[in-house]
Amino acid sequence: MGVTGDPTGIDQDTRTRGGIGESAPRPDGVLKVTGEFAYSSDMWHEDMLWGHTLRSTPAHAEIVSIDIAEALATPGVHAVLTHDDLPAAVKNYGLEIQDTPVLARGKVRHHGEPVALVAADHPETARRAAARIRIDYRELPVVTDEASALAPGAPLVHEHRTDHHAGHVPHPNIVHRQPVVRGDAEAAAARADVVVGGEYVFGMQDQAFLGPESGLAVPAEDGGVDLYVATQWLHADRRQIAPVLGLPEDKVRMTLSGVGGAFGGREDLSMQIHACLLALRTGRPVKMVYNRFESFFGHVHRHPARLRYEHGATRDGRLTHVKCRIVLDGGAYASSSPAVVGNAASLGVGPYVVDDVDIEAVALYTNNPPCGAMRGFGAVQACFAYEAQMDKLAAELGMDPVEFRRINAMEQGSVLPTGQIVDSPAPVAELLRRVKARALPPERQWETAGERPDVRALPGGLSNTTHGEGVVRGVGYAVGIKNVGFSEGFDDYSTARVRIEVVGGEPVAVVHTAMAEVGQGGVTVHAQIARTELGVARVTVQPADTRVGSAGSTSASRQTYVTGGAVKHACEAVREKVLELGRRRFGPYHPAWATAELLLEDGKVVTDGGEVLAALADVLGGESVEAELEWRHRPTEPFDLRTGQGNGHVQYSFAAHRAVVEVDTELGLVKVVELACAQDVGKALNPLSVEGQIQGGTTQGLGIAVMEEIVVDPVTAKVRNPSFTDYLIPTILDTPAIPVDVLELADDHAPYGLRGVGEAPTLSSTPAVLAAIRNATGLELNRTPVRPEHLTGT
Repeated sequence: MGVTGDPTGIDQDTRTRGGIGESAPRPDGVLKVTGEFAYSSDMWHEDMLWGHTLRSTPAHAEIVSIDIAEALATPGVHAVLTHDDLPAAVKNYGLEIQDTPVLARGKVRHHGEPVALVAADHPETARRAAARIRIDYRELPVVTDEASALAPGAPLVHEHRTDHHAGHVPHPNIVHRQPVVRGDAEAAAARADVVVGGEYVFGMQDQAFLGPESGLAVPAEDGGVDLYVATQWLHADRRQIAPVLGLPEDKVRMTLSGVGGAFGGREDLSMQIHACLLALRTGRPVKMVYNRFESFFGHVHRHPARLRYEHGATRDGRLTHVKCRIVLDGGAYASSSPAVVGNAASLGVGPYVVDDVDIEAVALYTNNPPCGAMRGFGAVQACFAYEAQMDKLAAELGMDPVEFRRINAMEQGSVLPTGQIVDSPAPVAELLRRVKARALPPERQWETAGERPDVRALPGGLSNTTHGEGVVRGVGYAVGIKNVGFSEGFDDYSTARVRIEVVGGEPVAVVHTAMAEVGQGGVTVHAQIARTELGVARVTVQPADTRVGSAGSTSASRQTYVTGGAVKHACEAVREKVLELGRRRFGPYHPAWATAELLLEDGKVVTDGGEVLAALADVLGGESVEAELEWRHRPTEPFDLRTGQGNGHVQYSFAAHRAVVEVDTELGLVKVVELACAQDVGKALNPLSVEGQIQGGTTQGLGIAVMEEIVVDPVTAKVRNPSFTDYLIPTILDTPAIPVDVLELADDHAPYGLRGVGEAPTLSSTPAVLAAIRNATGLELNRTPVRPEHLTGT
């Protein structure tokens, strides 16, 4: 991994070891690779019951009747609950729009909607009892796509909308609509020398985290409940759970348990309310763990999309205009669809300078599975389409596709289609230059000194389907732009509590936040920040829970920026208190306490000249110093609902990829040989973690390019492949070499100059792979994932 760029003010030689800029080891790393880490599904309580959810079999139907008698009579069953058993007036929940029923009442709107709950003394007993619940459905017509959702007289997925988006959408089956209009796209189109158009289809992707949804709810003596759960946002969960239980928020106490991946799929509630309801009804702890089949129904997915684009350019390669319509399928409930629409619209042109733009993005209500947050969040779908368009334009102009992109690349000071000025480094052209300059991997790597080829290096791999006949190579490029943090006026903040005290004669820092560690390495970075700011070697990061203020969601590439910023802010406050304590205790004995700039380094108070004034342990004595503070990034503002103008985002991240593929054109098989990435990260707080994030995001982009898709029956709206047998994700044998080139160009508005890392590589990896396959085959390929039949025409 190459690291370049300007320093961000941290002297590597003088700071405490294990601070920012170093690849400090993860405290959970060894436990995870040895199988000793305790995940949420591993939790146990000696007298616990097991909960199970009964889900709907049709995708859209009236519930005529529910008969729970046989289930209740099953030995070992302690409770069976339906909608009628909910204890409070609030019976729906939702991140933004509270349109999702806790348990279906009168109607189900998608395949797999929760209808009833069972608590029993054994998980198999709970499952068998749930199967004995008799539900009489009267099936209704399903809404499955734009045509059926917006047709005259179309069934309304939600008949009586009262949410704040309902007043500005042109049809009740549209969750949210966001245009972005700048300049005059029609007039610019008339001036264009070349115009290309295309319609693109992006499949429904699953987050495919390996740890299933799970949690343990324990009823408390005060009438409340303690919930231990794998989630992405503890405080948002509590905000939605408490009203449904009829409890004040302080009686719903939440603790993060071990999370086996998330990628957006745990931002919405799954089993949280259900486990709490059963625990409070039975007076016993209740554990719920989804199996893989149920997990596919238990969380939202990435929005599938249909995108129609028109791009124009002059003969010398300058973009004249972009027009597009982006239609996202939000499924039966809103989830985070409004924010996904905002991202798709505002980032729909990509990292390019275009003065004349006409964009419309909408999300639909349908009877398909609900869709919400997933890594890349609206920008992924748009990047797939606009990068295909850039290749089309380059071909029409007879230009190199990388050079064409570089001519139009935005930079610091560029104006986005929303009118926002990019006020930090935007090295789009440099990222493209770097991936193109990298040496290509050798061709025909399957050829060995022996008689037989190494089939692992061939399309089809160990299935031994080809020995190199009909295999051709292709190379493709793509670059993307992703916002960092919550946007459109959301009050995006985090809270951190930091304490320093002497334990066993050594100063120890204790960091407490509600940040969900879902595998991104946040707990490692928090300890690194504390070492850097407080000069201590020993740092304890306490478990995340709701005893401390909100840390926001572990999403939007925001946690290192925002919760890291809060930890830094709290550490700075603690440091000032420690120095003030030292001035009171030792100031009379040395003038430097009053005159010099003081630092905490390596367990000591030192001057900026390096003179040691006191040991931290002596300054603290028997006292502890603590601060709990909130930290916010710069404010953003909502996009105008007519024009899309506004400073909607706080920061942008950029990544570029070059994909090298080998395609068996006779069998329609693809082998991705290499996916090289260049990304600007501002400041790599933990370089090894940064590289891992980039490689992980790249691999998820590879998945949607060539294999991953939840297939929904277009007639019944039922999911056809809810299992890892039929929903395929890349294994280590599918994952190519992913060389990473990291730039560190500081964003002066962010803590340490950092830039959110995790999502940007998911954007450009997908269109780079598609571009390489097009280059190899000459086919247009306007949908993802690419399947063998798309390559063979069969």
